[in-house]
Amino acid sequence: MIVIERLTDVTDEVVAAFQFLIPQLSSSSQIPEREQIAEIASNDSLFIARDTEQGGRIVGSLTLVTFRIPTGVRSWIEDVVVDQALRGKGIGEALTRAGLERAAELGARTVDLTSRPSREAANRLYQRVGFKPRESNLYRYTIL
Repeated sequence: MIVIERLTDVTDEVVAAFQFLIPQLSSSSQIPEREQIAEIASNDSLFIARDTEQGGRIVGSLTLVTFRIPTGVRSWIEDVVVDQALRGKGIGEALTRAGLERAAELGARTVDLTSRPSREAANRLYQRVGFKPRESNLYRYTIL
């Protein structure tokens, strides 16, 4: 059974889980340090998935970013990752639904996310949950 919870305490277990999960999300991203994870968790919008059949091991995470702009409160779902060995078991959907519930609690008018076209299973998941593709241009400016 999978249990979704908002992360509040950054323990050694949490740090180890991010060391394991982040490379499965992005081979080029640096693994966040304890202080960085704690900063994200302090916003009360970092979710983790625990597998109770594996002793409560952390098997996934999702970050919800919420902010106010002149036209209302908006949210973005970022960095959704599920342990490769457990994909296709509903963990990503459970994390996504928890993020959507939290966004609603915070008064968000919309929730956006991006996903590479090559992540076909993830794209099917997001559409199944109710996300609609937008006709938009996404631009990125690299500072570093």
